[in-house]
Amino acid sequence: MYTVTWVKSTTNTWLPLETVDLSEVKSSGVYVIWYAGNPGQVVRVGQGDIADRLTAHRNDKAVLAYKTNGMLLVTWAAVPESRVDGVERFLADHYRPLVGDRYPEVAPIVVNLP
Repeated sequence: MYTVTWVKSTTNTWLPLETVDLSEVKSSGVYVIWYAGNPGQVVRVGQGDIADRLTAHRNDKAVLAYKTNGMLLVTWAAVPESRVDGVERFLADHYRPLVGDRYPEVAPIVVNLP
């Protein structure tokens, strides 16, 4: 298993997608967006420049449609370019997100889950 560090707030809580301050986020890697609830469900997983991708998803009607089910939360982890495709593949296979259906055609790289 490849271990990554999932980002949380300074109070150790998950971050709200719509209001988290992304101005200081300079990393690339993978991210997971889900709605809170019992049960919650993963809405989207992806990769790339974290601030750019999450900013785009804040305006994505397909993602935002799920906020009626619970607050949209997000976390991300920096992942080296050589592993990012495999990590995204693992997250997509594991979570089966509600939005998105095109993921890298590579062997999954197992990581610790958020």
